Amino acid sequence: MRSMSVVLLGVTAWLLGCASAYERTYEQETQRLERQRQAREQREAMAHAEASRYAAVVYFEVGSAVIHEDGHRELRWFAEKLEPYPQAVILVQGFADATGGDGLNQELSEERASNVADVLVTQGIAASRLRVSGFASDYAAESNDTRAGRSRNRRVEVTVQ
Repeated sequence: MRSMSVVLLGVTAWLLGCASAYERTYEQETQRLERQRQAREQREAMAHAEASRYAAVVYFEVGSAVIHEDGHRELRWFAEKLEPYPQAVILVQGFADATGGDGLNQELSEERASNVADVLVTQGIAASRLRVSGFASDYAAESNDTRAGRSRNRRVEVTVQ
């Protein structure tokens, strides 16, 4: 009977030791995974900050959504700069000047943004990364009272979200 008690006591101690070793291993693995997650988030934040430095603006003629060579050159540059950041989400926001009606300006700003997004896709940026929207004549960059101001408002801004 006494030897049975000693054996049970030994087995219990062994089981408690195994549980303790298991808990230590589990805790160490959890800590390792947490360190990896934090390091990944830090790398992503740094990459986002780096990618956010880049932006492009494409200007348009009155009533047009055609992208001219200067715009294509600007978009090629932007796509090249964003190549190292495949996770970056890109805002493509179209605008119009205040010379047309609200409905026409909305349609035109959306068409401009869509055309710019299409060019970015041909430059290798995945369409799933693009958030395309049009704002008509809202959010003017300059006054619509002058010809020069209106020309600056007929634009698409491309930025990193």
